[in-house]
Amino acid sequence: MTNDLKQDFESALVKHLLFKSKLRSFLYGSGTSEAPIRDPQACSFGQWITDKALPDYGHLPETRELDRVHVRMHQVANRLMDLHQNGQKEEAITGLAEMNTIADHITNLLRTMEQKLRGSR
Repeated sequence: MTNDLKQDFESALVKHLLFKSKLRSFLYGSGTSEAPIRDPQACSFGQWITDKALPDYGHLPETRELDRVHVRMHQVANRLMDLHQNGQKEEAITGLAEMNTIADHITNLLRTMEQKLRGSR
């Protein structure tokens, strides 16, 4: 069961990193689809939160915070994408520093959740 937990959180982390990669690709000019970057429910990490984290780990306060911070991350991504589309490419790329701070917070929440769940088994 511990391996399942480890795999679950590793999968979530990969989905989270994929989001960051998609945003960076968009801001550097690749033709990445906007929907998974703009919409918290369209990205695979958001789907993991809705389908797995909230139902299975919702008793942890970090899970609700994870959901809130995830939505905030998409709000920032939308702002950066809008800047990019309005020709303010440098400002958008500079905004990745804020995104990295939020992303680090999400990574820490995931690690805390996994540690708490391991301790309760």
